[in-house]
Order: sequence, then C-alpha cells, then structure tokens
Amino acid sequence: MQQKITPNLWFDGAKEAVDFYVSVFPDSEIVATTYYPGSAEEGLADFQRDFAGQELTVDFRISDMQFTAINGGPEFKFNPSVSFLLNFDPSKDAQAQEHLDELWEKLKDGGEVLMPLDKYPFSQHYGWCKDKYGLTWQLSLSEPGDEWRPFITPSLMFGQDHTNHAEEAASFYVSVFKDSKLGELFRYTEDTGPSKKGSLMFGDLMLSNQWFAVNDAAEEADYTFNEAVSFSVSCKDQAEIDYFWEKLSAVPESEVCGWCKDKYGVSWQIIPENIDELTKKPGGFTKLMQMKKIVVADF
Repeated sequence: MQQKITPNLWFDGAKEAVDFYVSVFPDSEIVATTYYPGSAEEGLADFQRDFAGQELTVDFRISDMQFTAINGGPEFKFNPSVSFLLNFDPSKDAQAQEHLDELWEKLKDGGEVLMPLDKYPFSQHYGWCKDKYGLTWQLSLSEPGDEWRPFITPSLMFGQDHTNHAEEAASFYVSVFKDSKLGELFRYTEDTGPSKKGSLMFGDLMLSNQWFAVNDAAEEADYTFNEAVSFSVSCKDQAEIDYFWEKLSAVPESEVCGWCKDKYGVSWQIIPENIDELTKKPGGFTKLMQMKKIVVADF
C-alpha cells in the first residue's frame, strides 16, 4: 500500500543526515534523490543560488516508513514538539531490548538525553533522546498484551501554550483523512505542568492507515511546531489537493509552494503524486515557487 502521509525533515545538509540514519537503522535505505536546478535560467530563485545543483530532497526508508529529507539550509530547527516513537516488540524480536539499547547508544551520540533510558510507569524500558542533528526519538519496549503498533510512529506534542489540544487535534485529523480512527487514549489524573487533569498523557490515531501519536505536554517549554518537520500528503488529482488544502490550511501567511499550516500550527505539504514530473517540465520549478496552493493545470 502506498504511503499517503510522509514525514518531511528539514536539514542543513540533508545527504549527510540521511547517510547517518541509514547507517544506524538496520532495515533502511535511500530510495531517491532530487536536485535543485543548476542556475536561475533553469528555474533557481535568487535566494536558492547557494544550492545550485545540490540535493533538494533525499527520500529514504526506515522499516515500513518512508521519509523525505529536505536540503533547506539553517532556517528551521527541530525541537521535541515532533518526535518519532520507536516500538521494539519482543513478540517479534527475541532480542528487542538489546536492539533498542544498541540503537539508543547510536542515536544519542553527539546529541542529548531528554529522558534517561529506564523503567517508567508507562514502560518497562524507555528513553527519549535528541540526535546530533536535533531530531528527537522515543525508544520503547512494548509489553506482552500490548496492541500491535508499527516500528515508527510520528508523535506530536501539544499544550506548550497551555491549550491542551491533543485530543481535539486527534479528532480533527481523523475527520479529515479517510481510513482513520482513534486508538488508545490515556489521560492525566491530575494537573501536570501546563496540562490539566483529563488532558491526554498519550493517545494514538490512525490516519489513512498510518499510525500517529499525540500528547499534551507535561512540562513547560519554549518551543512549538515549526516547518522543520512537515507532513506531505500525496494527492491523486486537483480535487484531492483542493480538499486537503481547504481542510488543513489555516494560516494564510504560511501558504507557499504547496506548504500550509493547520489551526494547531502543524505544517503540511499538499502535493500531487507526480510533483517530480511536474517540476521537471520547462519552467516547472519556477512555477512551483510562485504558487501557494498547487494548481496542476498551471504547470
């Protein structure tokens, strides 16, 4: 089944980062690479001159999830509002804990430990770390009897602004995407940091047959969602582009090249399935740079 929603990661040097991830994750590979035009005559904008001929995107796969790394420069930085939860399942891997520990050592090297690898009320073996590129990972050993979940689950943390929007956002996303449902919901039993009693300590949801996780923040933080992590939605035609744009775009000043932000600040890219083909048409890259919502016929 084709992946409908793809995490896009903004790097200052995408190829180096992807080479690192492919080296530390056993079941991983580089899938495809696209390049910036070589000059203004080929469609390169003035502010992109330093990227002429370099990698624009690097698509790579870890386990069953495909990612796109964007070579965009230093403008956007990762923060813990979006992390990736890695589920190590002993029922499928007799050495799950050993493999978790091995990957933990590699991911935290040169980065930062946010929650030490330890036993917690919600997990017998869990840790949260930031890698050397700033991307954050949560590694967890699943328990006997836990419902099946994929190895990688994108996780969105709400509530840094005291709004406790995790459950509301989850319900909203389920209403927008087909083949979607809410999963498990666990609530705080008392006020915790910026999160109020009854808000989501953890919840998960399926969107277009892909699992995501959400929670309301347990500690005060000075960060929130930004363009460093966005989620591209692959659309089969203009009608589908129009549908998702209408549902998800809520911040007009953030609309550019198919990018938009929803009412919670999460960034999305609403793109046609054949975007690479369209941008390779004469003047295609220049036309894309001038668009807000992508209009296929204008290529």
